[in-house]
Amino acid sequence: MDKPDVLVLWPSRPKQMAILEERYRLHHLYKAPDKAALLAEVGPRVRAIVASGEVGPDRAMIEACPKLEIVACYGVGVDAIDRVACAERGIPVTNTPEVLTEDVADMALMLLLMLLRDAIAADAHVRTGRWAREGVFHMTRCPRGLSVGIVGLGRIGKAIARRLEAIGMQIGGYHGRNAQPGVPYRHHPNLLELARDVDVLILSCPGGAATRGIVNAAVLDALGPEGRLVNVARGSVVDEPALIEALEQKRIAGAALDVFADEPRVPERLRRLDNVVLSPHAASGTFETRDKMAQLVVDNLEAHFAGRPLLTPVLPP
Repeated sequence: MDKPDVLVLWPSRPKQMAILEERYRLHHLYKAPDKAALLAEVGPRVRAIVASGEVGPDRAMIEACPKLEIVACYGVGVDAIDRVACAERGIPVTNTPEVLTEDVADMALMLLLMLLRDAIAADAHVRTGRWAREGVFHMTRCPRGLSVGIVGLGRIGKAIARRLEAIGMQIGGYHGRNAQPGVPYRHHPNLLELARDVDVLILSCPGGAATRGIVNAAVLDALGPEGRLVNVARGSVVDEPALIEALEQKRIAGAALDVFADEPRVPERLRRLDNVVLSPHAASGTFETRDKMAQLVVDNLEAHFAGRPLLTPVLPP
């Protein structure tokens, strides 16, 4: 029997890619010097697409694949995939939730502590010899007792909350479309009000049109000159130019960012600021978690082509 044709938009882990190579006829779009030519050639045969959280098929690509049956995303965020176009054709989309929850929550906590304790500057104080020349490092902020607002109280948001409470921080509330039953935190339907009430705002919400730019200049001003922002969600959630201005003008105290508006291109104005901690979209970037994510892609494709229920289908848009 012929192997199903699978279009790969971005590679996953080596072991799982080898499994896919054995089971399917892979077409590596990310390697193609002429992507349009490859899509025109293989699109009519493609039955599955392997996407990532940052690189997914748009409507034009989906239409170029008339036999497309499934889009399997290597990542929890599916905002790069045109889910409306998929839904119109009844094409299921899968992602890789849960397996990355703890690592992303760890990253959020790490970024926050680095920001509060000014860890980047402390490292430089030692490496550059300033400690010996100039003496002790400046004082920083203790996390205990600070109030945190969480934007997006899903699996990751709840895991972040557990970590914050464990080190003595207060959960001042959360923002999301709906209040969640059984959650011990106050729901803030108004993000401005949440920002005014807390010392730190942590973003762990989905990307996409519904959350684009929701952290704007007004929200940053509500957070205030002693407030801090941590983003492990998507760069699109923040109005990045407004954030840079707020940081430059010290209208907020600092930001710790794992995601950016136009990755991997991070604005120079942001890179040269000393009140930010920057990470290269690496929250889920451990060997263990990325292997589990890649295996979920393999397992979802296997289930689909075997006629079994998908392991982690994404609800229709």
